[in-house]
Amino acid sequence: MSKHLVLIGGGHAHMVTLANLHQFINRGHMVTVIGPSPNHYYSGMGPGMLSRIYTPDDIRFDTRHLVQKQGGKFVLGTVTRIDPDTETLFLASGDSLSYDVLSINAGSYVPWKNETANCEDIFSVKPIEKLQEAQKRLFGLARRGESTSVGIVGGGASAAEIAGNVWRLLIDAGGRPDIKIFAGNRFLKSFPEKVRKKAIASLLKRDIAILENSRASELESGKIVTDSGDIHHVDLIFLAVGVKPSPIIGDSGLPTGPDGGLLVNEFLQSPRYPHIFGGGDCIYFQKQPLDKVGVYAVRQNPILFHNLMAALEGNELAPFDPGKAYLLIFNMGDGSGIFYKQGVLIGGRLAFMIKDYIDRKFMRKFQAYETK
Repeated sequence: MSKHLVLIGGGHAHMVTLANLHQFINRGHMVTVIGPSPNHYYSGMGPGMLSRIYTPDDIRFDTRHLVQKQGGKFVLGTVTRIDPDTETLFLASGDSLSYDVLSINAGSYVPWKNETANCEDIFSVKPIEKLQEAQKRLFGLARRGESTSVGIVGGGASAAEIAGNVWRLLIDAGGRPDIKIFAGNRFLKSFPEKVRKKAIASLLKRDIAILENSRASELESGKIVTDSGDIHHVDLIFLAVGVKPSPIIGDSGLPTGPDGGLLVNEFLQSPRYPHIFGGGDCIYFQKQPLDKVGVYAVRQNPILFHNLMAALEGNELAPFDPGKAYLLIFNMGDGSGIFYKQGVLIGGRLAFMIKDYIDRKFMRKFQAYETK
């Protein structure tokens, strides 16, 4: 019996499913993929695209082409609400769509007050398209021949990578960077101390200021106000604070974890609504909380693919195992990187080369499906 599989998002956790849509269609099922953009960008290479180490084509997948060439339907749009009782999706366009099995890989967003949304000099690090806009703006600022002041709000790995790659972009454009990281209580506080020290040394040697015990409380175009009342005038601001799961889940009244992500069991399946699955940043894994890092989405790929097919055809589901410790690896923007796994720390050019090799290999694997 033909059934309808709907995927929300073309993100990392859906890559294997997207590459194998023909298997669903060959078995008589209909497949619809809904996404806000025809392309999906690999976030791990986003900071490198900002500094022009990579081009936009290097880091994106043509989701629409991949879906359509296999006989699926791609809908360019945004889901605003899911009604799990009637198994219906509602889109911002006013259209609605029914499903038999649904998988949500809607990703995450960078939360901040709504008044920053329309400020032309404030850029969040997600979606990745925002980094392309920021790149153009930074080029324009660098060409003035004056110092370019950039404030980065956030104290995690994203803030470190953005700072290093903004520095590279401005130097390459002939600018004079003046970069400050507003890191909150402690920069890279959740990372091993040796990683933290390595990153700080990399940034400080380029005169990138790291302001600890300094939390941004208000943002305006051209200005950052800290919780102590200090005012910092800047040309451009990046929002690199911690991400939150897509609001679709909470807005739809679906069961969520403490972080607002879709609550899923060991099968990446909603315990209350067995025809709903999910992966990536927008889920909360019931067995153990998972960091919002791409490696877990990548590990979820084969399980989601198997379980979506199994749910359509009434077969046994497979459990997801998050696996062992994952690799920490940063692109610091100056041709160096930081590599850390299970106590082993590598810095410098070698670490960047390892990251570059891993990222390019991942991209080649899935971009190859676009031409098969």
